[in-house]
Amino acid sequence: MAERLHDDQLDDYLDDQLDDYLHFRAAGMSLVLDCTSGLLPRVVHWGADLGELTGDALATLARTEAAQVMSCSLDDPVPVSVLPQQSAGWLGTPGLTGHRDGEDFSSAFTVRSVRSDADTDAGAGDGPVRHRLIVDAVDSHAELALTLEIEVTGSGLVRQRATLTNESDRPYTVDGLLLTLPAPGQATELLDLTGRHLRERAPQRHEFTLGTHLRENRRGRTGIDATLVHVAGESGFGFRTGEVWGLHVAWSGNHRSLAERTPAGVRLLGGGETLLPGEVRLPAGGFYASPWVYGSYGHGLDELAGRFHGYLRDRAHHPSTPRPVTLNTWEAVYFQQDLTKLKALADAAAEVGTERFVLDDGWFLGRRDDTAGLGDWYVDKGVWPDGLHPLVDHVRALDMQFGLWFEPEMVNPDSDLARTHPEWIMATGGRTPPAARHQQVLDLGHPEAYAYLLERLDALVTEYRIDYIKWDHNRDLVDAGHSPRGTAGVHAQTTAVYRLIDELRARHPGLEIESCSSGGGRVDLGILERTDRVWASDCIDALERQQIQRWTGLLLPPELLGAHVGSPVAHTTGRTHTLDFRAGTALFGHFGIEWDLTLASAEERARLAEWVSAYKELRSLLHTGTVVHADHPDPALWLHGVVAPDRSRAVYAVVQTATGVQSPPGRVRLPGLDPDAVYRLSPLPPGNRPEGPTDSQLPWWRGDKVELAGRVLATAGVQAPALYPERLVLIEARRA
Repeated sequence: MAERLHDDQLDDYLDDQLDDYLHFRAAGMSLVLDCTSGLLPRVVHWGADLGELTGDALATLARTEAAQVMSCSLDDPVPVSVLPQQSAGWLGTPGLTGHRDGEDFSSAFTVRSVRSDADTDAGAGDGPVRHRLIVDAVDSHAELALTLEIEVTGSGLVRQRATLTNESDRPYTVDGLLLTLPAPGQATELLDLTGRHLRERAPQRHEFTLGTHLRENRRGRTGIDATLVHVAGESGFGFRTGEVWGLHVAWSGNHRSLAERTPAGVRLLGGGETLLPGEVRLPAGGFYASPWVYGSYGHGLDELAGRFHGYLRDRAHHPSTPRPVTLNTWEAVYFQQDLTKLKALADAAAEVGTERFVLDDGWFLGRRDDTAGLGDWYVDKGVWPDGLHPLVDHVRALDMQFGLWFEPEMVNPDSDLARTHPEWIMATGGRTPPAARHQQVLDLGHPEAYAYLLERLDALVTEYRIDYIKWDHNRDLVDAGHSPRGTAGVHAQTTAVYRLIDELRARHPGLEIESCSSGGGRVDLGILERTDRVWASDCIDALERQQIQRWTGLLLPPELLGAHVGSPVAHTTGRTHTLDFRAGTALFGHFGIEWDLTLASAEERARLAEWVSAYKELRSLLHTGTVVHADHPDPALWLHGVVAPDRSRAVYAVVQTATGVQSPPGRVRLPGLDPDAVYRLSPLPPGNRPEGPTDSQLPWWRGDKVELAGRVLATAGVQAPALYPERLVLIEARRA
């Protein structure tokens, strides 16, 4: 057990190591931390860059923030640290909840040591860090040690995590570990995301009222209804307007985020893992590490999202090769796998310019529909008497990569695996959990189950030289107990999945993996430390995808967001859309195809090939540039785009999602350009064919030379073409 320092010793110790106040700056963002008095760090300011400040100025800033003591309150102001503690007077949601058989329920940490450095490399798997603070603290009475890491990335993200260690011989049960960042008084409105299967990332906004707005997920995966980013901002904030502060929990299991406001004027955003009873019980010397919790500040949602995008792109393992045009077979053939049909589909895919061919569900033992076979990861000789080699060889002869679908964490009761090892099914209380899609969850907390999956995946990737895995996860974890005692097992399942993916990729360094989970049910920065893109939704209806991709983009840049061209009639909604609307929607992601091209006409395939060619020409811009959106008064008219890093070029989509409130639609602004540079504006093929309720041509669309300054285009804008609902066009701006 660490020895507690006396106050005078502690002051001298800290003075030798660190200034009382720290000011971390990056990319127009400032984070000011109060590290005085041996208490856990407290955020004095998180937001817009404050410029260069001396130590005296920082101390003065902290003094000017101090509030008066009001009636019926504690005698001294309550310091709210990044891990709030009731022992300091905080009566909101506590940072640490836990106990030692009912004792030590309230922590009182005292800082023992602090370390700070700048312009460092965060190590394997993480993006570069510009500033890092590491704080070691102890609660000598409760015999607990805490290590707190606070980092500022080069893109201006703030991220933090905590590690709790039990320094007693008696076990300590952790119920929760929550880390927070403050929002200022002008943050009066909240935005978070919700959704359901086939309709992920639906925004909801409301007042930041007194009390706690809690978004808690107990689905065992990130969740189709999960909020990617919990945002507080100035009233009426938009993509380009208003200050905003957002928080993301980088965890793929149960988790929570909250926005909390007290009558004393405190506003907090906080997050962490949601732990089920007894999941984390620390023996002597045992420790629990929280997920990373990320905070992003911006003037408008575009800047907030841009910090996440910049961080992800700075990672050493971020996809660096051009994102290949990907055809997935699911909506083309479903379970009806036939070599002749699939070879014809591969031929059609190659004809339009596809670069990766992915065989979806149905290839393994006993898998003729979704009621059987999951867990039996052997190629079904009844369908594939020569294995997958004839198809793989054909695909590679067409100069395409080969990918394969798996759902490793699930098992059908009707499978050889479940019949042989029923104890590997997650369950508790002597009962079988409710089925979902005729399947149960394979408990990776069993070392033998983990080893089985690793061997099967490794063997198949090796035999077929698989380039890409579509890693699916199609059900929530209900009654997710670990046998034989039936203890809660979601935490262990999540960490085991991380280990499994990490080990598989270590064995196959070139392997790429997509995170799919009933579509967009596992989208978070925890899973994206070990995967290369997400499948944003099982819904490929282009109108629905406009919203799904728009809001998934709060966290992810386009190259990590799988976006496919579906069939003319959407399988999930029954809507019919033009090819240009479907392809133009998919263009602003990792472009792919989910369509039986053997049924497409020659004209459709030729037109699709034009869009594929355009994607290949534009992807170097789309997957490195700054994502922008215009705030337009008509909710039916959207404009979004990507501006090149040097702002020499930009591509915008004008999207008519429904009938507008006025006709003609009026001007749209083109954000993100260099205000002092002159740009040549033109329609961009193949998205240069406006379909609308008029034969009259828009004067500037006809090909006349249009050159205007970036400031003019962002402020005054240009007249948008009149479009039918569910249509779009593309505009290009090039520096003249």
